[in-house]
Amino acid sequence: MVKVKICGITNLDDALAAVQYGADALGFVFANSPRQVTADTVKNIGEKLPPFVYKVGVFVNSKLAAVKETMSYCNLDLAQLHGDEGPEYCAALFPKVVKVFSSNNMPSRADIISYKVAAYMLDIGKGSVFNEDEQEKLWQLARQLGDNSPVILAGGLSPENVARAIKIARPYAVDVSSGVESEPGKKDHNKMRAFISAAKSSEHVGTYRI
Repeated sequence: MVKVKICGITNLDDALAAVQYGADALGFVFANSPRQVTADTVKNIGEKLPPFVYKVGVFVNSKLAAVKETMSYCNLDLAQLHGDEGPEYCAALFPKVVKVFSSNNMPSRADIISYKVAAYMLDIGKGSVFNEDEQEKLWQLARQLGDNSPVILAGGLSPENVARAIKIARPYAVDVSSGVESEPGKKDHNKMRAFISAAKSSEHVGTYRI
């Protein structure tokens, strides 16, 4: 079954609802964003979550020491890196690291698989032209990469298109933030429920296994 991560969590109510609906992981944004949260907020939310829910910190070009300190303080399971972090940086956090590659700055397949990470995430780049053709190209790339390591698919996913995305990309997991929001930083619980249900109902999952 495809794993589901709900990203951009800013409050306990949304966090508990996501878990109730079947989310496997929650993402907390420490980078500059309308969804940015403090370490104290994440620590407090994390202490109230049930077991077996992954807590993921989202970072962009942060100093390695700061990432490690935040992960320890908040008891995070993974660091999700959206910046220019290179292979050595990622290796220093392995196995608790996911590297994000965006459509507007996508390395070659050989360069991607040179990163020592727990999983790759493929996302739509900020400011890039977003249309269905470009999105489907990303889904096809995710399917190709899935033979080497778990792939997490992100970028423009919603309750309406996630089943089709999974069918094409066959990812290990899917990630959504704005696609299940009522406003930045506030989740629409009906959309979250619909997204998770659609993803979990899919019979298509990547060939890679961990």
